Amino acid sequence: MSLDSYVTLGRSGLRVSPFTLGAMTFGEDHGWGSSPEESKNILAAYLDRGGNSIDTANIYTNGHSEKIIGDYFAGRPALRDRVVIGTKFFGNLYENDPNGGGSGRKAIVQQLENSLRRLQTDYVDLYWLHNFDPTTPVEETLRALDDLVSDGKVRYVGFSDVPAWATAEAATIAGMRGWAPIIALQLEYSLLERTSEGELIPMAQALGMGVMPWGPLKSGFLSGKYSSASTGQVDTTRTQLVGAPSEADYVVIDTLNTVAREANASPAAVALAWIQDRPGITSTLIGARRMDQFEVNLHALDLTLSDTQRTTLDEVSTPTLSFPAHNNRTLAPTLQFAGATVDGHPSIVSPLLQASGVRY
Repeated sequence: MSLDSYVTLGRSGLRVSPFTLGAMTFGEDHGWGSSPEESKNILAAYLDRGGNSIDTANIYTNGHSEKIIGDYFAGRPALRDRVVIGTKFFGNLYENDPNGGGSGRKAIVQQLENSLRRLQTDYVDLYWLHNFDPTTPVEETLRALDDLVSDGKVRYVGFSDVPAWATAEAATIAGMRGWAPIIALQLEYSLLERTSEGELIPMAQALGMGVMPWGPLKSGFLSGKYSSASTGQVDTTRTQLVGAPSEADYVVIDTLNTVAREANASPAAVALAWIQDRPGITSTLIGARRMDQFEVNLHALDLTLSDTQRTTLDEVSTPTLSFPAHNNRTLAPTLQFAGATVDGHPSIVSPLLQASGVRY
């Protein structure tokens, strides 16, 4: 597989690379990101290898991330229409402005205009709601987004980090009203964070939404820098922001490191290869502060895990999921009780009753 092995994003005609370049680290405004020069080098390397999907947000490095991307394409105007640029709205960059963020109409329009100015473009391909806003009527948000699509300033709409019930509600309303559909979700997903398998990913599959996982290396915990056998601080500045792995995390991390050695690959590449092959996943967000990190991440495209290696990682990272995920994974007894056909075989006896010796 390569970056130009394009896939359609959800139920749409938009084609994106299997890895989307995340630009949260573009800019050093938060004290740990990439310089503008290094950011542009990473962006150029991604595009040179056939990548076409770039993700940022209005609040990433206080807007500097968007500015770096805008400066890059301003110098190469012929490239702009060849790529998919996505940005997000919700975060407020303006002190004492109650309408500077959120998902109300005034806030959405203002945030988009500012993002377009920083990106130096007249449209964005993907416009993502960055977070759940329970105070704004979802109809207001959806109608504002639909207007922006009609105006040609936005091509497609996505939701990021919004509960499954709220996303399903919004998708239903948009469909009933004929407004721009929600074609994709962004959600946290990794070997250390699989709770999205409970409702979000099944919902996305059922409603035809593509899934872009963020945090596939869990803030670097799955990058190979960590091991229960190691002592001392790792990347002190970053650790102050995200903390350190827990004892339970190290069980997964150590297993990942072992599988990586067996596969003759980096733990980061193994973690990315695992996630990209999970059900429902369309394009995984990868980020890097340095070119060498970016190169390591791309090695995942050439890595195929064995069934044994994949099973090992699946089992060590199996999440604890709440209702209804567990019940939905064990439907056979219920269907058999109803006398239904299960996996192509007619059933007349419930295993629940059979176990107790009851016949019917």
